[in-house]
Order: sequence, then C-alpha cells, then structure tokens
Amino acid sequence: MPGHRPTPEPSAPADGSLVSGGADDRPALIGLAHGSRHAEGTRSIQQLMATVSRSGGVTAEPAFLDLAAPALAGAAHALVAAGHRRAVVVPLLFTVAFHATVDVPEAVQHAAAETGLELLVADILGTGPEVEDLVRTSMAQAGVPSEESVLLYAVGSSNAGANDAVHDLAGRLSRHRPGAVRAAFGTTDPRADAVLPELPEPVSVVPLFLSPGLLLNPMVELAAERGWRMAPPIGDLAAPLVLRRYERARQGAELR
Repeated sequence: MPGHRPTPEPSAPADGSLVSGGADDRPALIGLAHGSRHAEGTRSIQQLMATVSRSGGVTAEPAFLDLAAPALAGAAHALVAAGHRRAVVVPLLFTVAFHATVDVPEAVQHAAAETGLELLVADILGTGPEVEDLVRTSMAQAGVPSEESVLLYAVGSSNAGANDAVHDLAGRLSRHRPGAVRAAFGTTDPRADAVLPELPEPVSVVPLFLSPGLLLNPMVELAAERGWRMAPPIGDLAAPLVLRRYERARQGAELR
C-alpha cells in the first residue's frame, strides 16, 4: 500500500493472532468481524489481518463480536501485554445496522474499560464506491462474463436502510454491463429463491461476505448443483480498504 513501509511478517501464535513483540508509535489495528461458527470463516479473517499487517507494516489483530474468539476485550488484552497503548478498531461490516450502531460501540466501551487500551473506532467498510470496486474485482477474478446474470448475496438486516444500501450497490454494479445484478439476503427478504426467477440463467453468485460462513453454504451448494459460477468471499481483497479506514481514523484523531 503506498505510503506504508512493509515489515517482515510477524510470527503468529498458535491461536492465529498477530501481536508483535513490541509497539511502535502508531496505534495497532483491530479488525472487528461479526464472527461465525464456520471454522474457515474465522481463519479467513485471521488471514485478512495477516495480510493487513504485512502490507501496512502495522500490528493487526482479529476480533469477533460473537460466535468466535477472541472477543474485542481479548484482543485488547493481548495488545496491552505486547506494549501497545492505542488501537484503531475497524468494523469489518458492510452496512450500518444493529452490529455497527449497537454491538460495536458496546464492545469498544467494554474493552477499553477492562484493559485501559485507548480505542478509536474507524468507519465500517460500507457499500460505497470502494466496496463496489472490490466486488467488481471479485467478479473479474472469478471469470464472471459481463453478459451473465449476477446474484449479489448478502447477510441481510432487520434495518431496511441497510438492505437498501445493498440493493443500491447491486444497481451500481449493473451499470455498463448487459447482465443484470440483483441482491438477495440470507436472513431477510428478498431471499434467493424469490430473486432467481427474475434472472436469466446461467447465474453467477457473488457473495458480499468477507469470509466463508454457514449462511453462505446453501448458495455454494445451489451453485454446485446447477453448474453456476460461484465467486469466493472478498477476503484478502479487502486489505487495502481496511488500511484506508485505519489511516483515516488515525490521522483524523491526530488532527484533533
């Protein structure tokens, strides 16, 4: 990433964390994901943070809101033990919904109070032009032809505005390509079975997921049954965006 000096990859403990042996002047980075019972989902977030650490020359730790370890307080404890005094929490979330507005602030408040680590919260990843570019790159790497229909598959939320943001992203992805892009969700309407009849086959399934998860498994199975193209989760492609969120938060705090 321009403006960053790469450093040698830190040795990782058995739990997959990336705490280094010492702290520099910059705050550490904590990538805070929702969490999943899917073991590969946890490993994928750990790998993303390893990529962030290597490419950004910053200590980067994974943490999870639920269903996986470590929690944010556990990651904060590890950073304090390694000599860090400050960290930027980057919520690895695509929409402004309950997790972003309630769970993240509560987890940050608890972790800061329990550990004494100064925590600054960065913006979420969002669904703006930067994520649009990530999804386009994911589609290109998966070999999705421009004329093929695309199902943009996201988790979904009880917050209508959060779902509207995903629909808007699908609409922007539809521009300048003959094949339609429609959004469907794993936890709310419209579900995939309601959207797929609107899309001419074959369909490419493109997940708005950072990592594998149990909610994604049915779409993986459906794509395999029908011989459709299935793009992988965004994963390490998000590393530059995570670093931009970190730098914006860090530099904004220094200007105050």
